[in-house]
Amino acid sequence: MSEAGADIILEARSLEKVFASGQEKLRILDGLDLAVPGGRSLAILGASGSGKSTLLYILGGLEKPSGGQVLYEGRELFSRSEEDLAAWRNRVVGFVFQFHHLLNDFTALENAALPARLAGYPPEAAEALARPLLDRVGLSARLTHKPGELSGGEQQRVALARALVMSPRILLADEPTGNLDLKSAGAVNGLILELVAEKKLAAVIVTHNSQLAALVDQPMELNAGRLAPAGREAL
Repeated sequence: MSEAGADIILEARSLEKVFASGQEKLRILDGLDLAVPGGRSLAILGASGSGKSTLLYILGGLEKPSGGQVLYEGRELFSRSEEDLAAWRNRVVGFVFQFHHLLNDFTALENAALPARLAGYPPEAAEALARPLLDRVGLSARLTHKPGELSGGEQQRVALARALVMSPRILLADEPTGNLDLKSAGAVNGLILELVAEKKLAAVIVTHNSQLAALVDQPMELNAGRLAPAGREAL
């Protein structure tokens, strides 16, 4: 599932996730494998309830698998302490969700700078990291605007800048344009893929958007707990 000789940043091996449902066990992931090199994007399609978001949360260290391994640059992720894992998430992973989750009382600049503030940067230094990213996503004239003063597409652009402010190696996106109109979704989709290539990110994107899935490097479908190349009918 990766290019020969490529440097793999994020990898899953024989990944399993089982949930208890009464007396039954629900197997969401069943021996799933994936490998994502830097500068490459992988889209995950699949029916509702197939485990797409669960997989994303496991890859981002937010949820532990029932079996198998997640590796970052060859090192097993869940062998880390909780403190180390939290620091890894803040430093290495950028998350973008369907709903932007911006803080309503913060400006675009303050929202984008928030991960750096949480990492201990003083306000001026955190905002210095965020400014060029907001410029890159076309919001240099909207730095002092709060979320209620921004369009849906602009809010998601702030969320994308926030996801990248710590210069992560991995970008994980869960329906990043699912709450946007067609035009705004297309603009944000294009921006995400440009930044993945430009910053050499390993990107995994959960989406129902066939336009986005057709543009990524590897469109995959999650079915019966495993990934397989997405057929044309899925795009």
